[in-house]
Amino acid sequence: MSHRSRVAILLLAAVTACEPLASPRADSAGDGNPPTPGGPLLFLTARQQLGFRQGRALFQTTFSPATGLGPLFNARSCAECHEQPVVGGVGDEVETHATAYHGGVCDDLARIGGPVIQDSVTPALHAALGIDKEPVPPEATAVGRRTTPSLLGFGLLDAVPDSELAALADPDDRNGDGISGRLNRLPDGRLGRFGRKAQIATLREFTSGAFINEMGITSPPEPHEQTIRDTPLPPGVDPTPDPELEQAGLDATDAFVKLLAPPPPTLSSFIELQGRKLFATAGCTGCHVPLLHTGPNPVRALSNTTVAAYTDLLLHDMGPELADICLGQAEPAEFRTEPLMGVQYKEAFLHDGRAPSIEAAIQLHAGEAAGARDRFLGLSPQERAALLRFVSGL
Repeated sequence: MSHRSRVAILLLAAVTACEPLASPRADSAGDGNPPTPGGPLLFLTARQQLGFRQGRALFQTTFSPATGLGPLFNARSCAECHEQPVVGGVGDEVETHATAYHGGVCDDLARIGGPVIQDSVTPALHAALGIDKEPVPPEATAVGRRTTPSLLGFGLLDAVPDSELAALADPDDRNGDGISGRLNRLPDGRLGRFGRKAQIATLREFTSGAFINEMGITSPPEPHEQTIRDTPLPPGVDPTPDPELEQAGLDATDAFVKLLAPPPPTLSSFIELQGRKLFATAGCTGCHVPLLHTGPNPVRALSNTTVAAYTDLLLHDMGPELADICLGQAEPAEFRTEPLMGVQYKEAFLHDGRAPSIEAAIQLHAGEAAGARDRFLGLSPQERAALLRFVSGL
């Protein structure tokens, strides 16, 4: 058993000892009251509440080289990035991704360190190679910048059946509305839904991928360290045996992320209700679908319910000005519709944070979103203010 595994098991044991199965805490929403931001979904069992608390502890664990960090990494803990206004929320970090796109074929450059380019290295790797960060592979044809998304409510997105997403897809624009959302289908046939290019199929894969890509923490699904190009890591720079996070730790973290409640919208005034109507009449709901429905699920809180995510989780062409990298079947100009739940917590907008406001983000919409953008710009100042107030409360 690795040192990191022992740390994880001791941490889980400590959390278990401190948090009894009965008597859910005030933020557990066990009493049926609306969940607080950063709290779990309603109606969890005592065991699910315990798993949530254990996962939250691991989510906030700060790793070091002695417990598996790196040797290439972007952050020392999950919560270092997902921190505002609560653990699991957004962050102000912007990281670098790189891929190559030739003749309609996407290469994620995984064999030489891509697509996530780590901005930090451990002291041991610096001493061995004399570098302070991973270089962008010269084979890359594009570099993309990525902000940290909020994870609140992501378990509900994970529970939406593939059939619902497939029913929303309209790759040939059969209805003639100018919107041709399509699925990013993985090589094994599964449908992608997570990541800015919908390149990841499940929340569990999203979580295990974040451990290896953001912190250099190996786990049973991701047992191999990130490398620079195809060169093996120098001896001694990563002394912790793999996997550095055992399955129990990964399961706990997955439970925390999966059971995070979506943020409650702050919609109460007449102006916001007017903004919601204008959001629909402008055509924004052609991509930002207000409600998605989950299917049967062993977790009661995720089963046969709705989530006001304001997304269709499909790929849409957003025009050449926003184009950057490719991933899977997603071309450079295609992006998955960003969920708007939690936008109330953001300070920078779009996938790369280039827009300082929601209005600026709308103005940068092009491609399939050009019609909705133009209808928004055609609203009166008062109507635009109402629409923006509605969106800013989601």
